[in-house]
Amino acid sequence: MLDKIEVFEQRYLELERLLSDPQVLAQKELWQKYSRELAELAPAVELYRSYRSLQKELAEARELLEEDHDGELADFLHEEIKRITARLEEITEKMKEQLLQRDPRDEKNVFLEIRAGTGGEEAALFAADLLRMYSRYAERKGWKAEIIDAHATDIGGYKEVVVGIEGRGAYSRLKYESGVHRVQRVPVTESGGRIHTSAATVAVLPEAEEVDVEINPQDLRIDTFCSTGPGGQSVNTTQSAVRITHLPTGLVVTCQDEKSQLKNKEKALRVLRSRLMDKYISEQQAEVAAERRSQIGSGDRSERIRTYNFPQNRVTDHRIGLTLHRLEQVLDGDLDEIIDSLAAADRARQLQSAAK
Repeated sequence: MLDKIEVFEQRYLELERLLSDPQVLAQKELWQKYSRELAELAPAVELYRSYRSLQKELAEARELLEEDHDGELADFLHEEIKRITARLEEITEKMKEQLLQRDPRDEKNVFLEIRAGTGGEEAALFAADLLRMYSRYAERKGWKAEIIDAHATDIGGYKEVVVGIEGRGAYSRLKYESGVHRVQRVPVTESGGRIHTSAATVAVLPEAEEVDVEINPQDLRIDTFCSTGPGGQSVNTTQSAVRITHLPTGLVVTCQDEKSQLKNKEKALRVLRSRLMDKYISEQQAEVAAERRSQIGSGDRSERIRTYNFPQNRVTDHRIGLTLHRLEQVLDGDLDEIIDSLAAADRARQLQSAAK
């Protein structure tokens, strides 16, 4: 374990040197990438340095005890050795957690893609509920949430909506939300009072930067068209909306949120980069599917991960068997208890795997 932590420290020192290199300082994206990596390594390096300092204190205390094991200092030294040993055990456990497989994407911003599934108009209304839930959660965390593209229905639902969420650690918290979310309630469109089951899918994509995914401009077809929906005088009058098709993969991204065609193009390219990175990573993970299945759910969009039951005021996360009877608060963005439990279960699984 200590050998691995030493590697972290060596990388940490190398990053400190790189961040003062004029060539790196001249490249904003690269400097930001190294800065994030340095911040991610800092907790492990600080623990390791504390561990080494305590080891030195422990050796000195034992040496003094050898010299004066019956003297006035003996009782104090015994207590000091006990305290240092307990602290070393505590730090060792924390270092083990730091050695867990680190996701380099954890600190990234995200794109949330919410799509109505089975259930018709009720599924679209549920997609709108999920959008509000994540928007409120972002607000609680001090993050910025912004709709990139949306296809609304006549009664306030969404067939599909893409929202960008900017904030430190956004992906580390929201990555557990990918999958099928199911709702059980009486739809507003139901006159007989019967409970229906509908679903919406959520995809969480870490935002890819230019240094993560390189796009050849020749691989893109860019179309412009008039934006639709509410938006003022520019709607249906200017060619501000943008549709980008990535020809090699067939991925299509549209953006019409801004009145400026240039801004819509920039946002669409950000989403495209993230979808491409997600596609490449998914293809790599498919090659190690057995390992992926051992995680808390697979993150597969086809997997039902959570049920929101209105008659029973219940939210159940099926991956860890967690049930909460405070549906209204959860839908108002109070997601920390669920996400904390998922993260804890993920860490426990990784520690168990590391111990084998």
